[in-house]
Amino acid sequence: MLETKADEVGASDIEYTETLETLSYGSVHRRFDPYLDIDWDAPEYAIDPHDERWILPTADPFGAHPWYLALPKEKQIAIGMWRQANIAKVGLQFENILIRGLMQYVFTVPNGSPEFRYCTHEAVEECNHTMMFQELVNRIGADVPGMRRSIRIIGPLVPFLANIFPEWFFVMVLAGEEPIDHGQKSVLRSGQPAHPLVERVMSIHVAEEARHIGFAHEYLRNRVPKMGRIRKFVLSLVFAPTMRIICDLIAVPTKEMRQEFDIPRSVLREVYWRRPESRKILRDFFGDVRMLAAELDLITPVARPLWWISRIDGTASRYRSQPVAAH
Repeated sequence: MLETKADEVGASDIEYTETLETLSYGSVHRRFDPYLDIDWDAPEYAIDPHDERWILPTADPFGAHPWYLALPKEKQIAIGMWRQANIAKVGLQFENILIRGLMQYVFTVPNGSPEFRYCTHEAVEECNHTMMFQELVNRIGADVPGMRRSIRIIGPLVPFLANIFPEWFFVMVLAGEEPIDHGQKSVLRSGQPAHPLVERVMSIHVAEEARHIGFAHEYLRNRVPKMGRIRKFVLSLVFAPTMRIICDLIAVPTKEMRQEFDIPRSVLREVYWRRPESRKILRDFFGDVRMLAAELDLITPVARPLWWISRIDGTASRYRSQPVAAH
């Protein structure tokens, strides 16, 4: 007997529910606490402003630029500490917005929804991440701003999108999570020396973000095929620009860093994203979302030029978290 479209949707919903149950199980049995799983006062985690492990690795686009590599080690260390602190600050600000969006979303889900439990688990984990990142900022001691002032002002409005256009909201979630996750994995895989406290924070974050990114992928796989034609067309148009805009808000340093260390504007323009090496890093951030968008038929002939304009076009991953060298 031929399966109907309703049968396919029903099977898809069952698989989706089972996936969320698996993710929720992981959140219960494979979780971290920033004050139980990190011994912040351990001697090996001490913050030393002369420790060369604060020098940015070449996996960081700024750390690979000739201007940075030519600086005296003392200034490389100072910039490295400031940048690591600001990355953590940006991360906790983004996750603060994400937490509010998740709570806004589950506020209206019906009784019995498997999304209520998993989204609440994720919000709890993100709260732990914000405490972990802020503790790292405090330990480093740099008074960093995090995101641009304009985003800190309009950020509280973003969570309302979780009810108005939830598919777009979860695209925004991926736009923030994928670059951070890719960047941290690149540093951890690079084999270059890094401060052990930063490595520990990154390893915890990467472990739990795998679930969060997995949920956003599965949510879109479940919801996008059910969208109306116009709404799906709109999503296809905003997908790539959303990825690029939020990536820039997270990855590109604010003017405070440039002023603090007298960094030439031309250097920042080359690093983000005019150098060929930097453009490759930018494209590599989004291999997984290109795979997802292609699977969901969101890279349409009309939308495809927007990927090129956003400079995040390229080869899609064959599977999630595929190492760049294997692309």
